[in-house]
Amino acid sequence: MHKQPNERLRSAIVEAGLSNKAVARAVRSRGVNCDHTKVQRWVDGGRPRGDALEVLCDALSVRLGRPVTPEDIGLAPSRSFDPAIGLVYPNSPEDAAGILGELWAADLADDSPITSIATNAGAWSDASLAWLVRPGRDKLGLRTAGLAVGNSDIVALRATTETFASLDDQFGGRHARHAFVQFLRTDLAPLLAGAYSDSTGRQLFAAASEATLLAAWMSYDAGSHGLAQRYFVQALRLAQAADDVQLAATILDAMSHQATFLGRFREAATLARAAATGVGANSTPRLSAHFLAMEARALAGAGDAAATERALAEAVRLFGKPGRSDPQWIAYVDESELEAELAHCSRDLGRAKDTIRHAQLGLAHNGGSPRSDYFVTMVHAAGHLLDNDVEAACDVAINALTLGVRLKSARAAEYYHRFRANLMPHEKTAAVVALDQHVADSGLRWA
Repeated sequence: MHKQPNERLRSAIVEAGLSNKAVARAVRSRGVNCDHTKVQRWVDGGRPRGDALEVLCDALSVRLGRPVTPEDIGLAPSRSFDPAIGLVYPNSPEDAAGILGELWAADLADDSPITSIATNAGAWSDASLAWLVRPGRDKLGLRTAGLAVGNSDIVALRATTETFASLDDQFGGRHARHAFVQFLRTDLAPLLAGAYSDSTGRQLFAAASEATLLAAWMSYDAGSHGLAQRYFVQALRLAQAADDVQLAATILDAMSHQATFLGRFREAATLARAAATGVGANSTPRLSAHFLAMEARALAGAGDAAATERALAEAVRLFGKPGRSDPQWIAYVDESELEAELAHCSRDLGRAKDTIRHAQLGLAHNGGSPRSDYFVTMVHAAGHLLDNDVEAACDVAINALTLGVRLKSARAAEYYHRFRANLMPHEKTAAVVALDQHVADSGLRWA
């Protein structure tokens, strides 16, 4: 079928005074492969794939000096796309596997709008409630049809997930997200449809849930928030099939993290409380501390200082309390992580000295990934800005940008852009000019 030229995109490019080659350069500078022929295909009616739509809008927004949305440039989600896909909590693990197959296919399609689809606030509450009131353990039984699934398959799935998790920590969610989704589509799908015993099935669904959780985190970090939400919901259902309440609660904790980032503070606090309620006596002190830290992040974002302080005090108390051993996938919640959460809360409450102190303590532990250290360093810079020390704020921000130069991460970009927006009253100072020059010279893909 012949595609109609995209006159809205063509007009926006003309208004911005850019050539196709200049548009391609702007897109490439934000970490997405692009050339002038690809831009021409978009003008001729094609759709940007994956993260390209977001960075195209960002590039045009910067050039035009106003927000540019997919709708503005004729690239709104297709009407034939079902926006409800993946939002409903599945009735069975088999339903979750089928939904994941649809999500993977849509995620990898060249012309799919799924990477730019919006979140749905109701889906967070619906999924958490469905898990909290689940009727009981899924009856997996013995499956005899399909590929025989054994322990070696689960070991390979976990090892591959860990490899991609390491890449995500080092280089950001955009770096290898599509490759990971392709792996899930080609390697995980046959396992979910395979033959296994009840015991092996529980292990398979736990590993599949962890893999889907990573796909959600990577999509969230890449700025594809609606897609990330859909992966989170399916990961939660797989965790239920695995009968792993610790993992399920951790997924709700991750949903809370995303909701806070998006400014949905009430939903974020509710999700964190649902995680704590659902895991109950099966929690560990470290898990419970993180659930409280996520609740505190939401409360701080909402400006509720008293409730934030109560949640943080309990988080700190629990973190140092002995208890049962933690699951391997929560190992990242260490002293540096807890200090980072305290720093974020202090920043959001406008407490400059506390922000600086907790950020410095978080970095002193030296246990974070490059991306985590970047985030904490940007919060450290924000603390100095709250303290009205523009020069120190810009110096620390330059340190952060040095850490983040390799990141392909929409979250990393957002941290910088929010910080830079707060520098507007100091636009002409030597420190801000030096920061802007550093950004211009450093080859950052997103700043």
